[in-house]
Amino acid sequence: ALYWMHGVENTFHGFLRLNDESAIALVQNDAIGDIPSEIGRTHAGNPGANSAAGTMQHVAFRVRGEEELMAMKDRLRAKGVPVIGPRDHGFCKSIYFAGPENLALELSCSDGPIDAEAWIDPEVVALAGIGADELARYKRSSDFADSGGAVPQPGPDAPGPHMTNYPPGRYETILAMTDAEMLATSETEPPVRV
Repeated sequence: ALYWMHGVENTFHGFLRLNDESAIALVQNDAIGDIPSEIGRTHAGNPGANSAAGTMQHVAFRVRGEEELMAMKDRLRAKGVPVIGPRDHGFCKSIYFAGPENLALELSCSDGPIDAEAWIDPEVVALAGIGADELARYKRSSDFADSGGAVPQPGPDAPGPHMTNYPPGRYETILAMTDAEMLATSETEPPVRV
């Protein structure tokens, strides 16, 4: 897909298909080029390097299995994209490559869920200052009863985190809308009727 971004002036986005369940969306407008990009600050440049807090160090996408992982590796390499891997991490296998605009990307697959008893390192738990009670909470998901979408939107004073960088008052207006009001603002027609 490649079309104007709904509700955002002078901005379009393109979706790069990875498979039927995953895509990367890239956003473009003239002002983006005026924002400096710096490896080691705004971008890590590789999955083992640092970037500033709040930026995306790297992102991993799941593929269905090792066969699809190897097919993606071959597909990327056939297009001239260097791919590091596969790497076997014990609970998943991964490949790593550079994406558009210096994104560090990973594709991975696993045969099952991560075993928390095997893959939570006591040394890292201690370094992170996580106590036994806190660790127990992390290892079990909290009870949640699905209410079919009836949970009200938290307001701007909720603990968050919150999205930022909206024009003054816009975020508060968005949060005050009901889900039905927000849905009614949707633009669902494709740019080309087929």
